[in-house]
Amino acid sequence: MEHHVKDESLAPAGKNRIEWADKDMPVLASIRERFEREKPLAGVRVGACLHVTTETANLMRTLKAGGADIVLCASNPLSTQDDVAASLVFDYGVRTYAIKGEDNDTYWSHIDAAIDHRPQITMDDGADVVGRIHAERTEALDGIIGGTEETTTGVIRLKAMAADGALRYPIVSVNDAMTKHLFDNRYGTGQSTIDGVIRATNRLIAGRTVVISGYGWCGKGAAMRASGLGAKVIVCEIDPLKALEAVMDGHRVMPAVEAAKQCDIWITVTGDINVIDTPAYETMKDGAIICNSGHFNVEINIAHLRENAASVREVKPLVEEFALKDGRKIYLLADGRLVNLACAEGHPANVMDMSFANQALSAEYLVANAAALEPGVYPVPEEIDHAIAALKLETMGVHIDELTDEQRKYLASWQEGTV
Repeated sequence: MEHHVKDESLAPAGKNRIEWADKDMPVLASIRERFEREKPLAGVRVGACLHVTTETANLMRTLKAGGADIVLCASNPLSTQDDVAASLVFDYGVRTYAIKGEDNDTYWSHIDAAIDHRPQITMDDGADVVGRIHAERTEALDGIIGGTEETTTGVIRLKAMAADGALRYPIVSVNDAMTKHLFDNRYGTGQSTIDGVIRATNRLIAGRTVVISGYGWCGKGAAMRASGLGAKVIVCEIDPLKALEAVMDGHRVMPAVEAAKQCDIWITVTGDINVIDTPAYETMKDGAIICNSGHFNVEINIAHLRENAASVREVKPLVEEFALKDGRKIYLLADGRLVNLACAEGHPANVMDMSFANQALSAEYLVANAAALEPGVYPVPEEIDHAIAALKLETMGVHIDELTDEQRKYLASWQEGTV
């Protein structure tokens, strides 16, 4: 079977970790059992570009159980878990192209391998496959019925394509499902980002000043976890509503150039470019640690650091020290790539359970409904979102109330009010 992974001998360890994660992904497991019986994806070719982690492996198992023919590649050069990639190939028969630390050329060759599969469904985390197909591999458009997108950054790109009239097939925005962004982005990113910072640096968080750029769901999660560990949190925002929310949540809010003077640790989660830029570097506190938990490594202007450093060295794995000409030192984690995946293991399985349940059910939805969908970006159908939430509650042993007939009638009427 064609593949490109680091080392076949890593497969047994990867299989153990995949099974461990599966124990905390009961919703996806229940979908896999149904897919095994019903085969809703029988013969459907899937080109998946996702972080190759234990949780993703269980999604691949679910798609394969449904009958899908899959090629998987990495959506980030530093996010692959090499033992998991090996196990996917040698234990589960999933063609996988992913090596942690792969160079840029290898990264794109792996994406081309997924496109060479001539997928009928694309499954993206960052829209690199979709972008490549539309810009350079247009021959692959023939036969694609639809796609899914996992992350905010990818959705932004896809909506821009749709607005320009460039998007050629329908894509379901898994990222915008309530059971994804309310939980994965907030609790998953929040925990895994702080986990990545701690694993990379072994710095105490309590008493430090942590700056968060971007107060969307990911930023809220990171701020919440940093605050919970005793950090003093500063938020940098461009949206007045989100800035106001940060203030109401008890955080200080200020421009980046002011925050730079105080920051011990700086985390970007915006999806935009050069969020930490020249003005911030000019005032940045000596010894500051900077990192990114947004999808692409463009949020930090790394070129400025390299151009203005008197010396650069790796002081420990994935920690680079930039000694500036004025004597200050700034520390960059994971080359500005996703710190939660490069320096830790990404989101915990329990929260990815819902995100990847959305992926699996959205793929099933596309097979059944893509013929009726025009090119564009679509939300996950509400019934899928609610079904996943209900399944998750069931697996947690949590029960909720149901409306009575009287209550349904009241909510559906306009005649009744104050009596």
